[in-house]
This record gives sequence, C-alpha cells and structure tokens, in this order.
Amino acid sequence: MSQFSLEGVFNDYLESKPIFKNKQALTISYTPDTIPHRENQIRQLGIILATALREQRPSNVFIYGSTGTGKTLITQQVSSALKKKAGELNINLKILYVNCKMKRVSDTEYRLLAYLCELSGVNVAPTGLATEQVYKAFFDYISNYDGVLIVILDEIDELVAKVGDTILYNMTRINQDLSKCKFSFVGISNNLSFSNELDARVKSSLYEEELIFPPYNAVQLADILRSRTDISVNEGMIEEGVIEKCAAVSAQEHGDARKALDLMRVAGELAERKSMEKITEKLVDLAQSRIDRDRVFDAVKTQPKQSKMILYTIISCFERESQNMLTGDVYDKYIGLCKRISIKSITQRRLSDIISELDMLGIINAKVISKGRYGRTKEISLAIPISTASKIKNAIEEEFSF
Repeated sequence: MSQFSLEGVFNDYLESKPIFKNKQALTISYTPDTIPHRENQIRQLGIILATALREQRPSNVFIYGSTGTGKTLITQQVSSALKKKAGELNINLKILYVNCKMKRVSDTEYRLLAYLCELSGVNVAPTGLATEQVYKAFFDYISNYDGVLIVILDEIDELVAKVGDTILYNMTRINQDLSKCKFSFVGISNNLSFSNELDARVKSSLYEEELIFPPYNAVQLADILRSRTDISVNEGMIEEGVIEKCAAVSAQEHGDARKALDLMRVAGELAERKSMEKITEKLVDLAQSRIDRDRVFDAVKTQPKQSKMILYTIISCFERESQNMLTGDVYDKYIGLCKRISIKSITQRRLSDIISELDMLGIINAKVISKGRYGRTKEISLAIPISTASKIKNAIEEEFSF
C-alpha cells in the first residue's frame, strides 16, 4: 500500500491551474461598483433619503422582497453614498445598521438598545440595568445629537417575532420630543405579510414609504453572474451553459441572486478540488445538492422557538402518517406538544403565519384550499426529503431536550 502524502495533496493543488482570481466577488459580503437591474430601486431610495442632505428628517422606509433580491446590498450602497455626500457638505449624518438576525443583538429590547448605544459611542452595560435605563441612555444621546440619525433594521420581522412591536412604537414617537435630532427608520424584511402582524398605531407612524424588490428573472440573474464572474473567475474556466444553468435554477427559487452566486462559487470550489480545468454543468448539480442541504439546516437553526416547534410537529405528523395535513390538524397536535413540554402556545392565526414563513423558506409546501362554507385552510406537505426532515427533527429534539 502506497503511503499517503499530505505534501503531495498540497503540491497537486498548487500545480493545477486556479479557477478563481477573486473568489470574494461571488460572496454576499462583496459590494460591486454597479448593481444590474436595480437602478429604479436605487433611485427611489436615494430620493427618499436625500432629504437628509438638507438637514431634514427623511421619511421612514420599509423595503420588502424575497431573499437575494438586493435589499441589503442596495440599502448599504445608498447609505454609503449618502454619508459620503453629507461629509462633503459638512452635514451631521449618522447611520446605524443592525442585522436583527444576529444572536445577542436583537433577541431582547435591552440588547437591541444596548447595541444601538454601542454603535453611537454610548457606554451601556451589556446586562444588569433596567430596560428603561437603556432607553434613557439612547434617548439622551439622540436628544443631544444635532443632525440626522437613520437606524436601519435589517430582517426587522425577526426582531418583532422575538420582542414584539412595542420597541418600534416607542422609537417612532421619539421625534415628538426632539428639537435637534431628525430621527428615521429603514426597515428591511423578507416577509411581505409582516405589516399584518403590527399594531395599527405602529403601522400608522412607521409606514411612510414602501419599496418592493421583485425577484430577478433568469435573464437578469445571468447578467448579474456574468458581471461577477468577469471579476472572480479566470478567463476560459466556465463551460458554455453554466451561467445560464445557475441563473435558471435560481430563478425558480424566488429569483435569488445569492443562490446563483453561491452555485457558481461552490461549483468552482469543487472544480479546484477535483483539479478540473473548467466549471461544468455537472458540478453545478453537485453544488446545488450541497447548498440545499446546508441551507435547510441553517434556515431552521436561525428560526425562533415557536417556528421550530411547529416544524417539529409537521415532521412528526408526516413521519407517522406520510400524507398532507391541514392547518387545524397541525394546530391540534402543536397544542398537545406545548402542553407536554410546558411552553406557552400561540394562536392558530399566528401558527398559520409561521407556516407561510416556513413555506417561503422552502422547507414545507403550504397550499391554500377552499372548504366551501367552512372557509379556507392550508394543505401542508414537506418540501424536503424525509431523511433531511428526520435529521432536523432530531436536532430540534436535542435543542429542547424532548
């Protein structure tokens, strides 16, 4: 038997022709100079926020769209350009960005306010104070800030799911007590029905402007990929048809540019590991199966507790009966599970909303059907292999110690 040589592995890799020249350009963290097919949204957001350049308060803005439609990227691009212009004009402008999916940042009112204070340069203990004291610290800072302050809450629906909408109501009322600072919100959400969950008072003061980011189609995704691969992949390393395949696959899944970029990047990584000279369509298929498996686990891992409980209920039902379920059936079994492990249950209406969110994530399929005079309900089935679902169920069991 020949002896394994790690030195040989390294040498083989270094001797093969590299696929990438700048792999970073195929990641979510890369900010391109131009963003194809989003000129209208860039212009609209720019016009709304440009009010700050006259030292006036911009309207609150809510931005909606599926994952990978450019919401965060464009908001950050416009924000960066706005700060640069404000600096040239000697205008006091501060923009605070919060990703509400980040752990230990927005899972309580206290932590969100403490994080906003930290971004503002205000020293607040990470724990140990009353929430009212942290509110006061942030409000005192705002009251003394002579300029425009914009808070961007990315994945704002995650924040409301965790802590409710009281914090939004309190912040929208801040301007009534300010004489120097002009305070505004930008909210970003993947959930188009998010506003239905808010108190009417919050909606009336928060929703001043709305921007919708439609999904990209296959042609637009191909344009985006070409612009990124020109930067990221060495010339001649992509087989004909690969870009179109990545675009077509991603267009079927809510027009997700992030998915298209991930497909190309992972396929390129597989090509390098196999010492292949080009990224092929077969490698795209392999990349897709790997990404889908990882995506499902990552999506479930970041879901709130109630979403995990409902998904656990659906998987358990499907394992036992192997047939589609209705919302009412899921709710009955969910209530039983909550009683068994002694946690507070949610309403059937909220459960129906969470089922829609799980459907949007591609973990389940939820089809609205009519029951005649009994109204409408959702018919629920799994959108992932039962083997993957069982692994997810086991992970949830471990987390909750069922």
